[in-house]
Amino acid sequence: MTAFYLPLGEDTFRSTEHTVGPWGPDSQHLGPPSALLVRALMARRPTFARVTFEVLGPVPVAELTVSTSVERPGRSVELLSASLSHEGRVVLTARAWHIVGSDTTAVAGGDVTGMAPPSSAVPMEIPDFWSGGYLAAVEWLSVSGGIFTPGDAQVWARPRVAVVDGFEPSPLERLFSVVDSASGVSSRVDIRKWYAINTDLTVHLHRQPVGEWVGMDARTTIGPDGTGLATSTVHDVEGPVGTTAQALFVRER
Repeated sequence: MTAFYLPLGEDTFRSTEHTVGPWGPDSQHLGPPSALLVRALMARRPTFARVTFEVLGPVPVAELTVSTSVERPGRSVELLSASLSHEGRVVLTARAWHIVGSDTTAVAGGDVTGMAPPSSAVPMEIPDFWSGGYLAAVEWLSVSGGIFTPGDAQVWARPRVAVVDGFEPSPLERLFSVVDSASGVSSRVDIRKWYAINTDLTVHLHRQPVGEWVGMDARTTIGPDGTGLATSTVHDVEGPVGTTAQALFVRER
């Protein structure tokens, strides 16, 4: 397989083994289904300022159906929505704000410092207990830290496969294929002993990404009562493009 999904029709897709996440062989990492919904939303509008995903249950490695709609039409600003279903049950939703582009070059600014480039990073070590599925479908480079090094991390990622078989992914699809991993690369717990599962993902973009590489300058904070927060500044090779935030359900296995 060379993609996360095989198209079965206009709105129906079969999940491949590349989507398998860390919690079990039958459930997906949230990266591929997030990218699949963004791909569907891009058929309506090409760019987004913010996309929020709500995880309504495990996304199964199975046949999935995508639907989209316009919630709030407008000349300058529109709110779009999308959902992902399995056997009639919605497992993931997305709501995206599209803002019509204009020339703001004269007032552009405020970026944080860019990350060290992918050429200066090193391959991230992958342990034997999770060496396949989604993790193997993405090329991972570490500037500092990583998925199996507890604490803050700076990581570059590049999907090795397409989102949908037969279609070249856009930079925006590539970004959404990997940014859910911000909570993983900066995790403070051993996933063999603890659950640290995000209930949502919000991505704000102040410009649209370019290229194949996605950088995450990520950090996770865990509170004393079973919840946590993972955030990141997202980069491409030209600099910062936005931020992410994820609420975490944290429990000992």
